[in-house]
Parts: sequence; structure tokens; C-alpha cells
Amino acid sequence: QVQLVESGGGSVQAGGSLRLSCSVSRRTYSRYYMGWFRQAPGKEREGVAAIASTDSTSYADSVKGRFTISQDNAKNTLYLQMSSLKPEDTALYYCACAPTAAWALRFPSLRMSDYPYWGQGTQVTVSS
Repeated sequence: QVQLVESGGGSVQAGGSLRLSCSVSRRTYSRYYMGWFRQAPGKEREGVAAIASTDSTSYADSVKGRFTISQDNAKNTLYLQMSSLKPEDTALYYCACAPTAAWALRFPSLRMSDYPYWGQGTQVTVSS
């Protein structure tokens, strides 16, 4: 079973930056998606960014140009670099993992239902 542990959350003022990390273990398949999702109080969980094992990426429109997803396979770590943060970015951020087929690698999914493995989340709070 894949294990995911997020870190790097915290409190920051609007306009600031944070980098989230997700340590990945027991991922045995070579074709996969890794994604970042977030859930604000009273709202549904939403996809923020995703990356495939081929390094192709997807982003939600709300974070394009501000967030960057990346991975270091040597360190088994997923990252989310967040810049120009806004109060509306405040949420609990989750890392997720999904095995996938070769034909689907070009467009990593941002749908929660495609991801069977999840971390516990790390809180990001952006103050105005």
C-alpha cells in the first residue's frame, strides 16, 4: 500500500510563498499520477495540480502561473511550490497517488475519484 506524508504547510501573508513536500513510499508501479488537492472549510475537495510519471503536468485554472508541481524520484518526494499566495488559497492540502495506464499519462487527472491513495494533509493559511 502506497504511503504518503505531507509537510511544509504553515501560515503566510498574502503575496508570500510556501513549498509543500510529500514523501512517497511503497509505490511499486512505474506509470502513475501524483496530485495535490485542497479542501477549505465548508467546501468540497478540489484538484490543484497533478504530475505524471512522465513529468507531464496539469493545473487548476485558479493556480496557473502561481503554483508549480514537481517531483524528485531519487528522493521519492513530490513538491508543490506556491507563490503569490492569496487568502482564498487557505485550505488543508493533500497529496494523492494513482496508478495509471500508458495512454493516460499525457494529461494527469485532477479528479479526486481517480486517486485511491491519500496522505493526511498539511494546513496552509494565508492572511490578508
